[in-house]
Amino acid sequence: MAPRDPLLTPIPIAELRPTQMTVGLREVAEKRRRWRAHDADKKAAFLGAHMIPVLLGPKKRFYVIDHHHLARALLEEEVESVAVTVVADLHHLNKEAFWTVADHKAWVHPYDVEGRRVAFSKIPKRIADLADDPFRSLAGELRRAGGFAKDTTPFSEFLWADFLRRTMKHDTVENDFAAALERALRLSKSPKAGYLPGWCGPIDG
Repeated sequence: MAPRDPLLTPIPIAELRPTQMTVGLREVAEKRRRWRAHDADKKAAFLGAHMIPVLLGPKKRFYVIDHHHLARALLEEEVESVAVTVVADLHHLNKEAFWTVADHKAWVHPYDVEGRRVAFSKIPKRIADLADDPFRSLAGELRRAGGFAKDTTPFSEFLWADFLRRTMKHDTVENDFAAALERALRLSKSPKAGYLPGWCGPIDG
């Protein structure tokens, strides 16, 4: 479904509802750093160019379907409101039907910090309540380091995060991120990762 026209009235970030359970807080911190590096004019232009895609859900609440990390970063930087693009108007559906449609359209990712699928009711109701998944941060950094290509597959970086979660120790990611990234780069080129979106391996020789 093609995005609809953006809403002219900015929506408070505090009123946006997530469609996933986690973010990588290291990645959020990097987005905050980049935001602070912009001057006022560039910040305004950035917000105009990075509208948040949402679903209009039951009770006409706005459900974010992408840019959760950006929304969280802006919230922590005390930006009050953002422009949104309504991708689909589903406000006439009841809650159960809404989540069923969102699930079939790959607009929701109800997986916890251990990569386990949970009930839709467990998804936080506020951007501020998204939990930290260190492996999601590692997957984001891995893509930026050339470990895999950007891909249109929904939640592709979460798929990489789950792969890394199954092949690396949590303590390594928490205590030595540089070493974790180095290992992740090697793993990303291995045939084991060949099923993942954006795979660029294997290494020859």
